[in-house]
Amino acid sequence: MNSYIVAIVGRPNVGKSTLFNRLLGYQKAIVDNVSGVTRDRQYGIADWNGKSFHVIDTGGFVKQSDDIFEKEIAKQVLIAIDEADCILFTVDVATGLTSMDESIAKMLYKFSKKIIVVVNKVDNGDRLLLASEFYGLGFDHLISLSSISGSGTGELLDEIARGIPAEQEEIAPAGIPKFAIIGQPNVGKSSFLNVLIGEERSIVSNVAGTTRDSIFTKYNLYQKEFILIDTAGIRKKKNMDNDLEYYSVIRAVKAMDESDILLLMVDATLSVTHQDLTLYQMAIKKGKGIVVLVNKWDLIEKTTNTAKEMEDAIKKRLAPFSDVPIVFISTLEKTRIFKAIEVALEVFANQQLKVSTKVLNEFVKECTQQYQAPVYRGHSIKIKFITQLPTRVISFALFCNYPEGVKPAYQQYLENQFRKKFPLTGIPFRLFFRKNSSD
Repeated sequence: MNSYIVAIVGRPNVGKSTLFNRLLGYQKAIVDNVSGVTRDRQYGIADWNGKSFHVIDTGGFVKQSDDIFEKEIAKQVLIAIDEADCILFTVDVATGLTSMDESIAKMLYKFSKKIIVVVNKVDNGDRLLLASEFYGLGFDHLISLSSISGSGTGELLDEIARGIPAEQEEIAPAGIPKFAIIGQPNVGKSSFLNVLIGEERSIVSNVAGTTRDSIFTKYNLYQKEFILIDTAGIRKKKNMDNDLEYYSVIRAVKAMDESDILLLMVDATLSVTHQDLTLYQMAIKKGKGIVVLVNKWDLIEKTTNTAKEMEDAIKKRLAPFSDVPIVFISTLEKTRIFKAIEVALEVFANQQLKVSTKVLNEFVKECTQQYQAPVYRGHSIKIKFITQLPTRVISFALFCNYPEGVKPAYQQYLENQFRKKFPLTGIPFRLFFRKNSSD
């Protein structure tokens, strides 16, 4: 997907979080009619007409003093501008144009980013007429909508999509794997890179969050060539003590977008945390290849079955997608560092899988003979044809008479069979059920 970032800015209680949820298509931000509910920034991924982009909700704190309050808003907006490609300047038609709206607009005039004025809470004809007041802010793009009902959001998404480039510039020649090292701060990402390349390319310290920007390093030794991306450490939003660290998360997300394989590094002393799972699920949604690196293995007291027991526990946490390689490493003792790269290269090879239509159809025929799809409304579901789609993420289209009748349990069965048949370890792939044109 494109590393295109859209930031929602504006004064409190104009409906930024509601708009954020509407663009993402699900309830993520807490929404209330009390100003200042969004105290942590929210970010997510939105899709529209085949294009994907990141959305940031820049909610601010509510302060008693107007001066302090405006300072907080100004800080939020300036940081959002620095990272975003497009700004959704959100205003409220119900309260009309305010002095705070005008103050934010004056700041936005200084920057060359694309700015769309989003007039929210326009849910009737009278309010549509009132929305014209906001043309006085002086921006070219103005869209009236109701984020609660969804009216007008299609027009906004169309305007956002028009600004998203079809393709991003490649950071490496085609065919050279790109590995992004991701994980929470202080798990050893920079140490891993330094051990691998044999030099102090990244600053290493025991202070969480040292790496602010993504660092790209080309590796070309021992007949192996790839790009390593060391990303800023990612931690829970409630633990982010400054705005720069929050936006380093966005830089890390962008690095994930530019990579082929994600090396998710976790701390052996903590195992897989909730935040690790969040990163893992984000990687799955992006369709990236995944390798789990369990660092600080030297700190674990071991018995004969320790590694197997921990691997089983990790895969249980990662379920339902648990077909990923897990490598136990120690950057301190420099153990299994090159093994981790060898495994990542194997996952990259899996990512290049191409299966002929003939082989696929013979395979699916065997699957359906072994376990037929459940009956749908009195009709047998028959998969008549399958082909691999020419997409970046490995995807297969299965044509059948009742695609809407294929239940998740049967989809899971087919996915399991695919994984048994083809080399797909570490690779999220997609099955699309489509209506057979002859039915």
